[in-house]
Amino acid sequence: MSSKHHWWRDAVIYQVYVRSFLDSTGDGIGDLAGVRAGLPYLKKLGVDGIWLSPFYPSPQHDHGYDVADYRDVDPLFGDLAEFEQLMAAARRLGVKVLLDIVPNHCSSEHPWFREALAAAPGSAARARFHFADGRGPDGAEPPNNWHSMFGGPAWTRVDDGQWYLHMFAPEQPDWNWRNPEIGAEFDQVLRFWLDRGVDGFRIDVAAGLFKHPELPDSDDPEADARTRDSVNPLAWNQPEVHDVWRHWRAVCEEYTARDGHERLLVGEVSVPTAREHARYVRPDELHQAFFFDLLSAPWDADAFRKVISEAMQDIAGTGSTVTWVLNNHDQIRTVTRYGEPHPEGSGLGPARARAAALLMLALPGAAYIYQGEELGLPEVVDLPDDVLTDPIFHRTGSRARIRDGCRVPLPWSGQASPFGFTSGAEGAKPWLPQPSYFAEYATDRALADTRSFWHLYRDGLQLRAALPQLGEGPLTWLDTPPGVLAFVRGDGLVCAVNFTTVPTPAPVSGTPLLASGPCPTGVLPGSTAAWWMSDL
Repeated sequence: MSSKHHWWRDAVIYQVYVRSFLDSTGDGIGDLAGVRAGLPYLKKLGVDGIWLSPFYPSPQHDHGYDVADYRDVDPLFGDLAEFEQLMAAARRLGVKVLLDIVPNHCSSEHPWFREALAAAPGSAARARFHFADGRGPDGAEPPNNWHSMFGGPAWTRVDDGQWYLHMFAPEQPDWNWRNPEIGAEFDQVLRFWLDRGVDGFRIDVAAGLFKHPELPDSDDPEADARTRDSVNPLAWNQPEVHDVWRHWRAVCEEYTARDGHERLLVGEVSVPTAREHARYVRPDELHQAFFFDLLSAPWDADAFRKVISEAMQDIAGTGSTVTWVLNNHDQIRTVTRYGEPHPEGSGLGPARARAAALLMLALPGAAYIYQGEELGLPEVVDLPDDVLTDPIFHRTGSRARIRDGCRVPLPWSGQASPFGFTSGAEGAKPWLPQPSYFAEYATDRALADTRSFWHLYRDGLQLRAALPQLGEGPLTWLDTPPGVLAFVRGDGLVCAVNFTTVPTPAPVSGTPLLASGPCPTGVLPGSTAAWWMSDL
């Protein structure tokens, strides 16, 4: 790496789930104007940039991850003029903007898929997707045994008897990236948004795109649905995908060469090992790829140390930096995840979530924060069936791992729903109901309480920006008792986390710079993290 500072290498990016952030029109759905209104709040928090969930025209079968037009704004969220205003406001505040791009699949309402349905088997229009004849008598069985990640077969039959592949919902047909038309189309999509000033892209299903060319049967066809993850080796992580990321990186470098501003590519990469993950962030591929192993690790010191060490060895070893994440729009929130199976009133979930946040912000590399994480929002686990929108629920009938509970609109102010989320007439309802206890987490209350999650995140981000020891650089583990992790960053910044529920001697004397909970001198309480400056 050159001596020049690359902004993305230690950036902290805030994920905005647009439909749940802030509603400016009163229809109960967040929008781009709401994001623009919330930018000062995010600037005050101290993040470097935002990642916007898909806002493109879509029938919303999977909340915008079924894209019907990659070059426009869905009227639900505004229009291109509003997008331009959002970009201008972000530039004034010095906030980077990343868009979510969905290259593995599109909407069944996309013009090219509608054209394919109207065309004959074997046509050029169908060659943009995975259409195939069925097996068995009259081709009545799917072409192979793969299952969708959202449950059920990964194939749907059309009127003329052929089948098309969808690794997610039937309304999300997979593109055939072995057809050069698809790569050429996405090249133009990237340039459309880069020409409008975006600072980069979060890439949905970045280990996807290519399928095994023969589409053979899988030894474990239900693995994706069972794990809710992309683990079928015939459908994901095919070697050809790396050529796409090399090309996209070259497009970004082309724009950087014009004006000196670096554009970022960050991939949603779910692969079996850190070593495999590292292949996606080689110097000519993606700048970053989310390291989900930290998110999926149980609350256990040995588990955290193992995934951190593997990431530092395999990913940082490529010359890239690790991209850490604890929450996102597909996962149960940490406050709830870390609290199980303990009773809700135990306080362990919030204490552990606060400690994990300080740990993440002390690690070398970049970090992503999911909206509401900075408020300590818990998962909403008791949404009634009749309001659930997740296609996983509607395809399987099961509430296991459904994603609505982490997508409930944010509370901004007040004592009752809609908590300032929507500016509509009295009685306007958010698209998912907010529980009454969200009053405790509203942003106005969080900003006023110096003990809140919000202040912990804000203070952590301020120190991270001010201290040269944080961000990029090495990490050295310290010897600790069982159940405790401690490491030193740079010139003497120590982070320690007590994963147990009993106090332990602090690894450093003196008062911490920052702690996730009360931390007397010389003691590291249970379920607590702290940062110190030390002469170690």
